[in-house]
Parts: sequence; C-alpha cells; structure tokens
Amino acid sequence: MDNRREMDQELILKALKARENAYVPYSKFAVGAAVRTKSGEIFDGCNIENISYSATVCAERTAIFSAVSKGNRQFTRIAVAGGDEGKEPGDFCVPCGVCLQVMSEFCGPDFEILLVKSEKEVKRYTLKDLLPVVFDSLKR
Repeated sequence: MDNRREMDQELILKALKARENAYVPYSKFAVGAAVRTKSGEIFDGCNIENISYSATVCAERTAIFSAVSKGNRQFTRIAVAGGDEGKEPGDFCVPCGVCLQVMSEFCGPDFEILLVKSEKEVKRYTLKDLLPVVFDSLKR
C-alpha cells in the first residue's frame, strides 16, 4: 500500500470514528469529519446540534475550527462520513454550502474532499467540483 493510500485510509477511519461522538438528538443524522493539515496532523470533528437549530455546527467546521484554533491554516484533504445515528452510512454525505465556503477560506480549489460511505467506498472530489463559485470579495 502506498503512503498516500495509507494516509487517506487513516483519515477515512478517523472520520468514521468521529461520527460516534456526534450530538444529534433532533435530526438523528450523525456526521464525522477528519481534516489533514499540510504538516500531516489530523483533526477530527462531529456535528453538534442545539435546540436553537441555527446554533448547530457541522462536523467539517468542527474539525477545521479545531485545527485553526491550534494554529493550523493549511490543509490537504478532508474526509466526511454521515448517516443515520447508530447505523453505518447508507450513502455519501456531501458538505453543506457553509462548510464548503469555510473550506474555501483556508484551501485552494484543488483541496481534496473524500466522501466516505465505508472504509472501502469513497468518492473523491475537489473543492472546485463541489463549490465552483466561491464568495471571495476580500481576496480580490
């Protein structure tokens, strides 16, 4: 197994594991994410709901914000796994627009997004694939 495949597998497993910590009493839809920094560190996160639904935060943002809070601002890829709480993911879970926009703040258009259904079922996209038009008025 080559080094990249091993690194991706580690990221995939951490995203699947992070789902177990999701706090989802309202939607019952658990999501886990794991982001790899340019230096190779992995930060994971899960979705955390709130009765005031707008206060809910997605797994992808939890992972990225955790990394940023520790001084990391360069990322190579993220793995995202989501599905009904207490079950294996039944399909691929695509990041929401807000999470994609957060990714665009720190990552370029070729940033890799791995959608995870299982250890063996993974779809790969780039940020540009999933967010072709980025709000970037400050970067002009």
